[in-house]
Amino acid sequence: MAARLAAGRLPRTVHPGAWWIWALGLATAASRTTNPLLLALILAVAGYVVANRRGDAPWALAFRMYLFLGLFVIVMRVLFRILFGVGAASGHVLLDLPELPLPAWAAGIHLFGPVVLEHVLGGCYDGLRLATMIVCLGAANALASPKRMLKAVPAALYEVGAAVVVALSVAPQLVESVQRVRRARRLRGGAQRGMRALRSIAIPVLQDALDRSLALAAAMDSRGYGRNRHLPRTIRLLTGVLTLVGLIGVCVGVYALLDGGAPRRLGATMLPGGVVIAGIGFVLTGRRIDRSVYLPDRWRPAEFVVAGCGIGAGALVHLTGRIDAGNLYPSLSPLAWPELAPLPALALVVAVLPAWLAPPPSETPRFGTNVPVPAPAPVPGPPARIGAPADPTPTGPAGKENSVR
Repeated sequence: MAARLAAGRLPRTVHPGAWWIWALGLATAASRTTNPLLLALILAVAGYVVANRRGDAPWALAFRMYLFLGLFVIVMRVLFRILFGVGAASGHVLLDLPELPLPAWAAGIHLFGPVVLEHVLGGCYDGLRLATMIVCLGAANALASPKRMLKAVPAALYEVGAAVVVALSVAPQLVESVQRVRRARRLRGGAQRGMRALRSIAIPVLQDALDRSLALAAAMDSRGYGRNRHLPRTIRLLTGVLTLVGLIGVCVGVYALLDGGAPRRLGATMLPGGVVIAGIGFVLTGRRIDRSVYLPDRWRPAEFVVAGCGIGAGALVHLTGRIDAGNLYPSLSPLAWPELAPLPALALVVAVLPAWLAPPPSETPRFGTNVPVPAPAPVPGPPARIGAPADPTPTGPAGKENSVR
């Protein structure tokens, strides 16, 4: 048992699906609340796990970009609340801006006006929730390789999977390309800044992105990815109908479960039925696609632990919404300080466990690092004759080094 636990802690690559399930669970927890304390703790959990379990791959360096994107979302949301004012001072007025008159066809829309603290805080809370969800997805993109995720996609979804993987790998590739171009400019003595530097960086970055896309497409085509086997038209029509009907059933079932006004029987019936029908369609569609996978990623106990932590965090926050939703949505009218309940705090404790329970990533030596190289074995010289004088010059690499010196 101890040997198994020790083997599980060896550096290796965790299945990308486990990281995505963990991140989606964390994003689900963020979508169920506007409490700034809880959202800030979710951001801290995502950042801590990424800092402890990401590798040195190019996609792992794009997490900081998602943080800046989340900050941009918050700022824009607050600015929109200030720009489209409510037209009346219905709270604590921070600033009284002159309201711009609009034509009659734009009735109900106000530009500027009194800046009320309650509306600014509401925009900040909504923007922070959206930013936290974006950062959670960025954490999954930093922890999981998008190309390895492509191998785990079912054969029936190879077209959709290829499009999603290429879309997810755009941001990390752009970050890597920008860093490479900036490093090359510094080596060549480029001292331009501002718009001039942007012009000299944009074209090489776009060219590098196109080259990478063409290389990925050529690699997928050379490996026969997505080649269809000839099947009768009736079978292809049947598989398409089963897949479409199954996905529609899954969508209706999920909406019925999430919507409080929908009947429970509708969700409990449509969701399992849609999953079964869509699964049959996926199996039949996958038979006409020839695809080989080299060294497939397997689910081990660590993957189940990582995925379970994400699902558990989302489930605990959802349970809090059923028990005490007041702590998840702080009051704005009247204003009240946000509070942190014990159950959401327990959810965050569960979500941060992969920082220690997941295996550490397998690091690859970067270019330019000092990697210790073992010394070569000495080359044995010719056997000494009996009675011959000893050769003062030793043989092998050490002897050559001494003779050179």
